[in-house]
Amino acid sequence: MNVKTTAEKNNDEFEFGGPFGSMMIIVFSHLLVYYLWISITYYQGSLLYPTSISDIFPFFQRMASHVADGASPTLTGAAIYFGFMGFQFFLAWFMPGLKVKGLPIPTENNRQLTYLCNGVTCWYVTIITALVLNYTGLFPLSSLADHMGPLITWGVIFANTFSLSLYFLAKILKRETTPSGNFIYDLFMGTFLNPRVKHLDIKLFAEIRVPWNLLFFLTVSAAAKQYELYQMVSWPMIFMILAHGLYVNACMKGEECIPTTWDIFQEKFGWMLIFWNFVGVPFVYCFQSFYILKNNPQIPPLYMGLLFVVLLVAYYVWDTANSQKNRFRMKLRGTYIKRKTFPQLPWGTLDNPRHIKMSNGGSLLTDGWYRYGRKIHYTADTVMALTWALSCGFSGVLPYLYPVFFVLRCSKKSVCSFYRNNLFLYKAFKCS
Repeated sequence: MNVKTTAEKNNDEFEFGGPFGSMMIIVFSHLLVYYLWISITYYQGSLLYPTSISDIFPFFQRMASHVADGASPTLTGAAIYFGFMGFQFFLAWFMPGLKVKGLPIPTENNRQLTYLCNGVTCWYVTIITALVLNYTGLFPLSSLADHMGPLITWGVIFANTFSLSLYFLAKILKRETTPSGNFIYDLFMGTFLNPRVKHLDIKLFAEIRVPWNLLFFLTVSAAAKQYELYQMVSWPMIFMILAHGLYVNACMKGEECIPTTWDIFQEKFGWMLIFWNFVGVPFVYCFQSFYILKNNPQIPPLYMGLLFVVLLVAYYVWDTANSQKNRFRMKLRGTYIKRKTFPQLPWGTLDNPRHIKMSNGGSLLTDGWYRYGRKIHYTADTVMALTWALSCGFSGVLPYLYPVFFVLRCSKKSVCSFYRNNLFLYKAFKCS
């Protein structure tokens, strides 16, 4: 009889290539964030690589020198990064909002946690506060662009420190959920399922409030810096403000859908989610905005107008398709709440939609947008991702990194398994 050892069983269940693959993703993620920052800060967003074998060592010396010169952790950078996070934490704690029950958690005796969904209120308070600080001169919005390097480094320091702290806290509090026993893998995947500070769920806060808000204001900061330099804000930059604004607003106005998703009730909160929420999403996704700032691409008006139309149509399909799917699921569970947040688009809710009963007891929506395709929301999201890159023109390759990764994510199961954990999609609308 062939009996597997515990190590062999754990290896069968490892994702992302196990401990070695996890370590490689950790290293690559750090390098990617700094690589893109160096490219946009010192080389106008160009693709950087050694020109010969003999240039490999000098190339990495130049990269390290750029980080040392422009991304050292300054006190101003710390004040901005932690001040922003502290303000978001304050709002998440005190602002009014809906209280939503999550799904029964199997590892906690099917206990249902309550989530305070006040993202919309916090989002608009943040916008008003930012405008007041900018126009009074207390904190110009362009300051984010001026301190991008130190902000990234403080984000990296915080994400790594927080990941380690949460790993050991789970051990101390005996709150570990299905640990593998391997330090690197457990640090990467996480062992703490539902870290909370009283009524505030840290995972929900980290996945929604920090990354998307910071992304939007980094883009606004790029626009403010463009105005300082050229006394105008270009149409490509306005396009990116609209694109990121719509995306962030969708996260906030649909927050009540998120507590019942797989990643909240079952996915553990480890380095992968922490790093990409606090560093990856805001500082990688803003690349197109800063590429426009550095290069000021001259886009023909007709081309730019077409991009606006395509973005808005794709957004409508994406927003309403995901609303149909999530509200259908919420109605089945009895958790549906009719929201009045803006914009609530026509055809976002289906009455008595057609669906198929599955063998596992679940139901599959086959009405609304989903009568035309099972992944219609991915198609719309891919189109939006492509428009971000197209707004930068065709003079560079790196603006197209995001849509390329997005397509790979949706076309290959292994890549989809990785990126569904938060890299390229609003959390309520992940791979199913």
